[in-house]
Amino acid sequence: MSVPLAAPDPTLQSFGQDPWWLIGGKVLAIFVFLVLTVLLSMWVERRIIGRMQLRVGPNRAGPFGLLQGLADGVKLALKEDIVPRQVDKVVFVLAPVVSAVPAFVSFIIIPFGPTVSIFGHQTPLQGTDLPVAVLLVLAMASMGAYGIVLAGWSSMSPYSLLGGLRSAAQIISYEIAMGLSFVAVFLFAGTMSTTGIVNAQADRWFAVMLLPSFLVYVVTMMGESNRIPFDLPEGEGELVGGFHTEYSSLKFAMFFLAEYINLATLSALATTLFLGGWRAPAPISTVWEGANSGWWPVLWFLAKLWLFIFFFVWLRGSLPRVRYDQLMKLGWKILMPFSLGWILLVATIRGLRNEGHDMTQVAIWAAVVIGAVLLLSIAWDLVGRGRGDGGEIVPDLDGGAAPEAAGGFPVPPLDAPHYHGVAREGADVTAHKEVASGSH
Repeated sequence: MSVPLAAPDPTLQSFGQDPWWLIGGKVLAIFVFLVLTVLLSMWVERRIIGRMQLRVGPNRAGPFGLLQGLADGVKLALKEDIVPRQVDKVVFVLAPVVSAVPAFVSFIIIPFGPTVSIFGHQTPLQGTDLPVAVLLVLAMASMGAYGIVLAGWSSMSPYSLLGGLRSAAQIISYEIAMGLSFVAVFLFAGTMSTTGIVNAQADRWFAVMLLPSFLVYVVTMMGESNRIPFDLPEGEGELVGGFHTEYSSLKFAMFFLAEYINLATLSALATTLFLGGWRAPAPISTVWEGANSGWWPVLWFLAKLWLFIFFFVWLRGSLPRVRYDQLMKLGWKILMPFSLGWILLVATIRGLRNEGHDMTQVAIWAAVVIGAVLLLSIAWDLVGRGRGDGGEIVPDLDGGAAPEAAGGFPVPPLDAPHYHGVAREGADVTAHKEVASGSH
């Protein structure tokens, strides 16, 4: 009995040849998949965090509480839509749309599987592909940031405005590091096409070959998703609800939808770029020849996708919210310099390998240099902490000087007689009175 030959792996030339009904079916399938993923992600998150906190979680709406997400969506749709008087109504209504639509667009370039037969047509299990497909995801993520910033600005609320400003700074910081983590993948794959990147991982996943890039991406995708521990734009303990404080009903639901779709998109992108995409893990692919053909790869892709979603949920239930200065320091002072150094190292190794040099010596010298740089950075950080995090002296209004903040942030030292113009009991307040009367 002859075994049918598997269809070749898709390439860029495999796209643009489908009939209109097949293209429309793919778009509809991706839309339905994202909506169902959002509903299931909400249920999974509540159940997992409930178990972590020794409680039950949703168990009333539907069997095992599976319809809880659908019930929440219906509730939000039927709630009264409250629009404050002072808001910029056009921008206020447009902001949730700007935030939600790019989240759907990003998933169009994610490959779900190889070439399969659908009603007699050979087609890749992917919406479409581009020579710069990964850059499309970064562009859509940047567009989504506009929705958050516009929501904060148009709400005419200080809490919303602060949340929008935080989101802008956070996304800028972490998108740069995220883009740098992709560069090493592009160097090894030789393409920015998601199809080409998956094909380049036929022998070994990039998560193994480019482990530092993978780790940087894992951190940056948490900052990009605005979730705990990096949910500063909507920190309930500081900003009530952040950028969406003034939103209700369907407008709030669109922000909610965009957050969970971004969760799925970031997880799918990590799967595509670093975990071999739809390809089966090594033990399965080596034992079973048909593991990477037909519809089976969809199963491997979904397993990797949900593994990342579980990772997001686990972090939310385990880690506290970081301080804003810690968030910015991690992005600008650690992730970006590290990513730039790693890219230089990868490019150098690739160039020397192409010229036929001994890579053992190169790897040893690279490890020595990296270790020296890490030791110097740790020593510099320890010296800075010993000086009181910069050792700056804040001048007081009476001509004196406040002592250094004793490692505390943002609480001033308790032993300071004057600090930023606030006089403690028993201190001389003459200078403050003179300043207030305009004598100085």
